[in-house]
Amino acid sequence: MPLFRYKAFSPAGDALDGQMEAASAEEVIARLQDAGNIPVEAKPADGDGSGSLLTLLTRRSDMGAGQVLQFTQQLATLLGAGQPLDRALQILLDLPESAKARKVIERVREAVRGGAPLSQALEQEHGVFSRLYVNMVRAGEVGGALHETLSRLAVYLERSKALRDGVFNALIYPAILIVLVLVSLLFLMGYVVPTFIPLLEDMGGEIPTLTSIVLGVGTFVQGWWWAVIVAVVLAVVFLRAQLKDPDKRLAFDAWVLQRGLFGSLVARVETARLTRTLGTLARNGVPLLTALSIGRNVVGNTALAAAVDEAAKDVKTGNGLAVSLGKSKRFPRMALQMIQVGEESGELDTMLERVADTFDVEVKNALDRLMAAIVPVVVIVMAFLIALIMMAILEPIFSLSNAMG
Repeated sequence: MPLFRYKAFSPAGDALDGQMEAASAEEVIARLQDAGNIPVEAKPADGDGSGSLLTLLTRRSDMGAGQVLQFTQQLATLLGAGQPLDRALQILLDLPESAKARKVIERVREAVRGGAPLSQALEQEHGVFSRLYVNMVRAGEVGGALHETLSRLAVYLERSKALRDGVFNALIYPAILIVLVLVSLLFLMGYVVPTFIPLLEDMGGEIPTLTSIVLGVGTFVQGWWWAVIVAVVLAVVFLRAQLKDPDKRLAFDAWVLQRGLFGSLVARVETARLTRTLGTLARNGVPLLTALSIGRNVVGNTALAAAVDEAAKDVKTGNGLAVSLGKSKRFPRMALQMIQVGEESGELDTMLERVADTFDVEVKNALDRLMAAIVPVVVIVMAFLIALIMMAILEPIFSLSNAMG
């Protein structure tokens, strides 16, 4: 059998790194999960990486986030109404409009009929149900309250989706506005401004410096507009390539967190995601260290994710969660204080969810303020640039008219 190298976390949060003989990377992952561990990577020992967990988890995307949410809500409702799991899955098989989603549910149903627990059946659908999802379902099975766990999971997915959609929707309008401004300026400089060049040359006389600059830029854009677009695309590609380097991405994300209002907004969004994940997992009986190893994966900012990793090591030594997260000085102070209150009162899961609710509201308010500031600024900048261009074009015409008069 081929030899595979693996990385995983134990239930206590210990990092595991070793080798195992197996028929495939999927078998390595299954063995690690059967032992209660959380696999992170499984690849051939020769290092080609073809069996990496990332590849396995992203191989299929047969159900979108909305479909997973709908599936969870409907399954929780059916189980809560007393339907057996097999019967509930059979009913759900007829509901999705997507053929791919129906195939996913059919595979889950067949696995359950074959004797596999629901968590294992969901886990086999690599890339459809997240680690958080599978771990919560497994905890619900162990605790004998699967429908309650699914109900909590549906609430978690719904609120997480609401936060994500809220951020996305708030950014759509200013993004479209900025694109329209750039396209308008490109059209003005590349098409309108050059039409005045023959007129100004025929008029003769000295051309003001500002007019010369505007005409020069217009001529350049008219002849090299494609080069401008190519340069922008290459700059974006270069920056994305640079951010693939872990050290550079870490430095960039740390820099973002220090950028005043925007950095504070990022920290609040990530804190809401993390605390809602930790609170939901803790409420379903998942150990804190395991919850931290799962929760750090929902954090998009690598600097904050690294802070969660360091906090997990600190928690392992016996320190509290609030103190451990506070050592990085990257999480909002109010969140840390609320978490500390939850630890002291023995209601950490409830307080974590309350932190998430609080910061969801703060994120919405911060986005509203940010958008209220961005839109007028963009409009003012556009009006100023257009006025500057028109003044540069009309100034020599008015000067010559006055001289002739």
